[in-house]
Amino acid sequence: MLGSYIKTAKRNLLRNKMFSFINIIGLAISMSVGLLLIAFVLDMRSYDKFHEHGDRIYRISNIVTENNKPKGKFATTSIKTGKLIRQKVTGIEEVAIMRHDFSQDAQIGENTLPVKGFWADPSVFRVFTFPMLEGNPETALKDPFSIVLTQAAAQKLFGTENVLGRVIRFDNLDYQVTGVMKDVPFFSHMSFEALVSLSTAEQLNKGNRNFGEWTSMSANSVYLRLPENANITAIQSQLDAVASQENLAEENTTIKLELLPLYNIVIGENFRQSEGGPGSVGPHMSPVVLWILGGLALVVILSACFNYTNLSIARAMRRFKEVGIRKAIGAGKSQVWQQFLVESIMISLSALLLSFFIFLILRPQLINLAPEMQRTVKLELTIPMVIAFVVFSVTVGIVAGFLPALFFSRVNAINALRNVSSVKGFKFVTFRRALVVVQYTLTLIFITTTAVGYVQYKNILAFDLGFNTANILNIDMQGNKPDALLKELSEIPEVSGLSRSLIITSVGNAWGGFMKYRDSRDSALVMTNHIDENYLALHEYKLIAGGNFKARPTTPEAATEIIVNQQVLKRFNIGNNNPEKAIGKEITFNSFGIRERKMTIVGVIKDFHYGKVDNLIEPVAFMFWTPGDRAVINAKIQSNDIPATMAKIESVWEKIDRVHPFEAKFYDQEIEDAYSEFSVMIKIIGFLSLLAISISSMGLFGMVAFTTETRLKEIGIRKVMGASSGSLVFLLSRGFLLMLSVSALIAIPITYLFFEKYVLRNFPYHTPVQLIELFVGLLAVLLIAFVMIGSQTLKAAETNPVKVLKSE
Repeated sequence: MLGSYIKTAKRNLLRNKMFSFINIIGLAISMSVGLLLIAFVLDMRSYDKFHEHGDRIYRISNIVTENNKPKGKFATTSIKTGKLIRQKVTGIEEVAIMRHDFSQDAQIGENTLPVKGFWADPSVFRVFTFPMLEGNPETALKDPFSIVLTQAAAQKLFGTENVLGRVIRFDNLDYQVTGVMKDVPFFSHMSFEALVSLSTAEQLNKGNRNFGEWTSMSANSVYLRLPENANITAIQSQLDAVASQENLAEENTTIKLELLPLYNIVIGENFRQSEGGPGSVGPHMSPVVLWILGGLALVVILSACFNYTNLSIARAMRRFKEVGIRKAIGAGKSQVWQQFLVESIMISLSALLLSFFIFLILRPQLINLAPEMQRTVKLELTIPMVIAFVVFSVTVGIVAGFLPALFFSRVNAINALRNVSSVKGFKFVTFRRALVVVQYTLTLIFITTTAVGYVQYKNILAFDLGFNTANILNIDMQGNKPDALLKELSEIPEVSGLSRSLIITSVGNAWGGFMKYRDSRDSALVMTNHIDENYLALHEYKLIAGGNFKARPTTPEAATEIIVNQQVLKRFNIGNNNPEKAIGKEITFNSFGIRERKMTIVGVIKDFHYGKVDNLIEPVAFMFWTPGDRAVINAKIQSNDIPATMAKIESVWEKIDRVHPFEAKFYDQEIEDAYSEFSVMIKIIGFLSLLAISISSMGLFGMVAFTTETRLKEIGIRKVMGASSGSLVFLLSRGFLLMLSVSALIAIPITYLFFEKYVLRNFPYHTPVQLIELFVGLLAVLLIAFVMIGSQTLKAAETNPVKVLKSE
């Protein structure tokens, strides 16, 4: 029976070549998007699955409240948290404590090479599956100044993987290689070249009182391995008890500890970035993004399925006799239903072969959309992926063919010649027309969303941040002292100005501390940047009261002058919010690693965007840059030949540092990179819009061609009666144009409300959606539809009526 179904389906497909071509091409294009999404999701779901006990590993998250106001959830926690859990919490097999900020230059003989890794205690090898090739995993990270290298790091540093017992010099201190482990798999949320004993970090930070404090959560992670069938509720209760006890010693800060499953780290909720440290280790994607991408891909796939349904039902009159004969000789509903479903699945499987080649073409394009994508997914074929592709193809075939199969299976043999257009999907609207309206509504939403999103993205990049970023090159010193490079750069004619800063603002970087004014119980988080005396003038900040820094301190503790923005005055009501009266006022400031100190306001600058423009303007303060700070050099470039100037600057860098590659970007490029996720999303939606309109246009072309073909005799009679070609074109096309108009009336308001009520609410400084952005998609669709409809209807209208009517 199945063989008969396949043979019949094959004959029908070959007999109706245009029908088959439109459906196979449409399904192939849409399914290639589905294949990309399947590969992407499978890659994201592959993270950390190589750990033997991955389903029993959890990371500790910190939920922080300050002054009774929620500050957010952080992926990091304190080293003290890990030690307290080890001492006080029962029902846990292992606790691993890690710190993420090991990044130093390794000195081996005459060679100097950068090495990045984590500080970790010995239990890291008991919690995670990181196979050791050389050394004892139980003792390798026990003693201070012990280091475990990955295979690649050992090869990079020594030219061989047999390096047990060798010595590496970091910052004039000797570290002994106590182990070599396998390279960290690609699909690991943490990536490193080396693990250094945590006892080393503790020894190096003996003088830093903040290092082991309960609230010092920057850059630390604590992981737990629980026993099978562990009582999560009981463990969480114990964590709550530990946190409650420690919070008693804190005046304004309350921390709650929470368990996060290992498999929810990469695909899970987003975490805030702690001051002075990373928010999360490794790649991350919100489940909402996956749902959005899945929804968009589903819309494109459904569009192709609608094509199949539309064209199948449109061809109903040609196949009613076939169905009637089948039923007359004894075929039941199930046999007819199976026949049409097999035909649909065959088309879908044929489309899968073509879609796979399209997938191979699109795969590198998707990976190269952004650097983050290259570090996150591979999209390489695996056996589970191939199985998923085939299951997906069959599912699409069933979805596309379900309604036509159901429709034809219900046909009565006696009424086999009934016109399918009488079947109503909605009141007053035939089923076929309803599908066309839905299809084009989704297409218009796609295109309009792309247009509005692109305009908003461009407005964000051009937004007035409150200071100048044009032609400013930011050079990361990567641990080097900036003085030598500043001297060399000052001698380059194209460099018209230089300054130093701790971080680059307005691109998502953050540094800060807590400020108090008169009330010692009232503190607020204030974002900061450490800058030198040239920074304000170079970036053209607007100083509205006071002046620049006068003192030149050499240590952070010695810095007593501070420049604040208007929001600081507003937050603490300094000088009754009067900039002139605020000059000379004294505040107290406490930042990470530096004791609380008194500082005097010497200047007030106009508010500017310290963070991204999707955040409200916050209280910000500038302090003086000191030699112990991390350094970024800001160079103002005036040149007619930027590549040549960059080559000069890079040659100067090579004189200063032969180990680290030159890392510099223009400020405008930094800002563009900061919003790369928006750019990627717009490119993806734009690409899907192109596919959606292509698929819809093919479906419309097929519908128009079939409709005009079935109305040729009517057209001939109308021409004989004196109808003009123009009136015939209008007659044949007005139904389709009416459907497109209904789609526009639905799509445009939906898109407008979606942006105004949901998307743009997250951007307090956005520009209103303009009418031209809403109607540009409609104009594009109407133009394409007019070409599709006009070409076929004009061809039919100009047909010689004698040829059409001679057989009547």
